[in-house]
Amino acid sequence: MEPQPTAAQPTPAQAIETVFRLQAPRVIAGVARIVRDVGIAEELAQDALVAALERWPRDGVPDNPGAWLLATARHRAVDLVRRREVYARKLAEIGRDLETTAPPEEPADPDGIDDDLLRLVFTACHPVLSPQARTALTLRLLGGLTTAEIARAVLVPEATVAQRIVRAKRTLAARNVAFEVPYGPDREARLGSVLDVIYLIFNEGYAATAGDDWLRPGLCEDALRLARVLSGLMPGEPEVHGLAALLEFQASRAPARTAPDGTPVLLKDQDRGRWNRMLIARGVRALERAGATAAGPPGPYALQAAIAACHARAYTYEETDWRAIAALYGLLAARAPSPVVELNRAVAVSMADGPQRGLELVDALAAEPALRGYHLLPSVRGDLLSRLGRTAEAREEFRRAAELTRNERERALLRRRADQPSG
Repeated sequence: MEPQPTAAQPTPAQAIETVFRLQAPRVIAGVARIVRDVGIAEELAQDALVAALERWPRDGVPDNPGAWLLATARHRAVDLVRRREVYARKLAEIGRDLETTAPPEEPADPDGIDDDLLRLVFTACHPVLSPQARTALTLRLLGGLTTAEIARAVLVPEATVAQRIVRAKRTLAARNVAFEVPYGPDREARLGSVLDVIYLIFNEGYAATAGDDWLRPGLCEDALRLARVLSGLMPGEPEVHGLAALLEFQASRAPARTAPDGTPVLLKDQDRGRWNRMLIARGVRALERAGATAAGPPGPYALQAAIAACHARAYTYEETDWRAIAALYGLLAARAPSPVVELNRAVAVSMADGPQRGLELVDALAAEPALRGYHLLPSVRGDLLSRLGRTAEAREEFRRAAELTRNERERALLRRRADQPSG
């Protein structure tokens, strides 16, 4: 009799799906370079997943699962291009050595722009798409997020996200958008959207919206690498350096953000001795470059990086300069207003001026449509009520937050806080 999978031993199908989720962006990007259509590339990547589900349980998991998935999807892409007359011209462009020359999994020069993932980001952020469609499509293709996860990340209904993704794929195909990293004005026109989606991809890795894991390190690594590539590609753009600085600072905390069993650790409880000082130093240098290249006031990413730098400079939670952070959030709210920024500002104000003042700011956000269903609103409110000694109310807020989140680790943490709201 075959051994039955246990909680600690995932089924072959679960293991394959995990590998696919990690490798899917590279597979889609590699195939998109062949078929020049991101919608078809995503379908071929899914076909490769089906093939893996059929073969790996029988033949065993290959030594390099990502390369296997890419090769399988690529071979199907070649067959598709050859079968369809509409793709005959594209086949000629690819060359006769397509069948025998596999594309590299990583660019030979990590600082160069010959990078399929970067090509995919810029393609998905083409100006023919609306900013909202660019964000949704890139999170789908590079982040591997479901429509439900994207909806929660951008605070819009799930049906709206689904429509954006479908229309975006059709538009790119209909307009025959080139799969490339553009140059000159075209690159600058897409830059804002590219920075936004890289940041959203990092955030999904930093605090997953759904699933059993609090962190998805692969997404953080991809986003950070893309930000570094952009810094080398566009050294005169302050916001590129600002984003790179922000991600360096945020990534530096990753080792301390979870306990050995995967349980989330709140900022105030983190062992700052585990923060990666090398990444912090990289963040400082990137923030300095952002300041040196800026011709005017700092942009939104530089401001967020400055906030992250305040945390990085504090060797203990008590040493944090909350007044400086509150002031920076005020500047950020003026430069890039959003309910989420205001919620973060309320937290900083509560640390600088007391929980009652923070609660007043949070309560003023209660009617914001974008925050309806956003679990961090009741979570923050519960924390403030707990600090004010209003334990019963805090317990209810933590319970409500636990119901709203779709991440199992975060739900467990919020439930524990509901049981011990003063802890």
